[in-house]
Amino acid sequence: MTDQNLQIARNWFDAFNEHDLEKLLALYDDAAEHYSPKLKLRMPETNGLVTGKAALRSWWQDAFDRLPTLNYTYTTLTANDDRVFMEYIRRVDGEPDMLVAEVLEIQHGRIVASRVYHG
Repeated sequence: MTDQNLQIARNWFDAFNEHDLEKLLALYDDAAEHYSPKLKLRMPETNGLVTGKAALRSWWQDAFDRLPTLNYTYTTLTANDDRVFMEYIRRVDGEPDMLVAEVLEIQHGRIVASRVYHG
């Protein structure tokens, strides 16, 4: 399970950096939840939490449209049977790099929840 979960995380980075929304969404369960402080800032009505692939699609499509140079480089991937802890650098042209941590909760080979941490 640990190796499978690490591969899911690597696939997540590949899809995100390619801005391939379909490839990214294919990693998620239909009812997945995602929490991010950026969501809370940009869409306060969500209180930082969105649920389901339609909401994830809308959120990430907006990010890809607004930030065409958005790229993540992982520095740490640590997995167990049901979670992956990821630490990565968020890069966008014209903005300072940002250190980000994220936890993916995985069940039956799909991400069911993700939570982003940064300052």
